[in-house]
Amino acid sequence: MKQLENKVAIVTGAASGIGKATALLLAEEGARTVVSDIDKKKGQKVVDEIKMSGGEASFIKADASKAEDNENLVKQTLDAYGKLHIAVNNAGIGGPLSLTADYSVNDWQKVINLNLNGVFYGMKYQIDAIQKAGGGSIVNIASILGQAGTRQSPAYVAAKHGVVGLTKAAALEYAQENIRINSVGPGYINTPLVQNSLDDETIDTLKGMHPVGRLGEPEEVAELILWLASDKSSFVTGSYYPVDGGYLAQ
Repeated sequence: MKQLENKVAIVTGAASGIGKATALLLAEEGARTVVSDIDKKKGQKVVDEIKMSGGEASFIKADASKAEDNENLVKQTLDAYGKLHIAVNNAGIGGPLSLTADYSVNDWQKVINLNLNGVFYGMKYQIDAIQKAGGGSIVNIASILGQAGTRQSPAYVAAKHGVVGLTKAAALEYAQENIRINSVGPGYINTPLVQNSLDDETIDTLKGMHPVGRLGEPEEVAELILWLASDKSSFVTGSYYPVDGGYLAQ
């Protein structure tokens, strides 16, 4: 029997990168998977890939930075599948690089609204649905920068630290409701965002920041998310798990 047989899952930011790898893996393990993103074309391609592999999935367009989109995402999921057991709040952006005093207010608000507020909005509506299903698992995607700082990314660092704290608070509140809530802290991952926005020299520098000497792959992060989403992690809640090639051990 597959690990997530008869489960329903939502993955936000699932059109590419970690979100895509996660949606594919959850579906492979039997979950009826809602692929959500603002990019309908790429998101539908993920759904098509899942279906071609024998899985069940559907695409629901949603902007995770908007409360009403998160509410509608859960509603449409329930309309389609009747229940919700798993949610992976993955949607996020890096934002521009700038010193704190020079960081624009608009950029700050944009990063915080998606990376932190979006996780809160997601859980606000997901938790009720998961309660009604008898329990389940929420996995919030933070970052190594949810535990460490870095220069010129004040909004991103603040948001990801916030995700870790929000996860702990919510986990305590719902532990007795059979809802487990955890966060994952990826290191620098080999995603299209990294490949398309950074030059080779910068990527080599990033590789050197990880003791294992390379970037992570989206599928490696997805494996950790799968474990947290499944009953194999039944005694785990309120925790933060780095998947970072040793970055935080330095």
